[in-house]
Amino acid sequence: MPATVHLPGIGDEMQGSELRSKARATAGTAAFLVGAPGAVTGLVPWLITGWRPGTTQPAVMVAAGAVLTAAGCLVLLASFARFALDGLGTPAPQAPTEQLVVGGLYRYVRNPMYLALQAILIGQVLLLDRLVLLLYAAGVAAVTVAFTRWYEEPALRRRYGEQYEQYRRQVPGWLPRRPARPG
Repeated sequence: MPATVHLPGIGDEMQGSELRSKARATAGTAAFLVGAPGAVTGLVPWLITGWRPGTTQPAVMVAAGAVLTAAGCLVLLASFARFALDGLGTPAPQAPTEQLVVGGLYRYVRNPMYLALQAILIGQVLLLDRLVLLLYAAGVAAVTVAFTRWYEEPALRRRYGEQYEQYRRQVPGWLPRRPARPG
């Protein structure tokens, strides 16, 4: 039986390179998270409402809003982490992933980030009882769907080709479902 010889630096370099890629992707993803979703779900709603409630709403409405907002935040963070750690890139168009991200929540729906944004915004509507936030959420949804349809999907087709087409056929864009079982 031949002896296994470890040569210093062989393999370590590849591991170091992957760690650097993940670190860059994580930093870029965190910056994009603060800049884009942070503005959409934090800054703009605050500018619109000052976080002041419209009326005194029932406790059940506030509780539902808090749960929806928290769930949206968790989904958003999990989705962003997938982009950095699995895809080795960011959700930002200028720094896309190296790999098509299809694990985690992406097994159930192609757009969990956008759905998370809507959950956060609708949660805020319930928390604050401000109709203007519902109108804002509808505007964000319209822009998101248009962006996805006219920019993102064609860009993913060009970047990942048949891999994306197969993923698109198997996983719905907007209504989550259980993934098909292999075989």
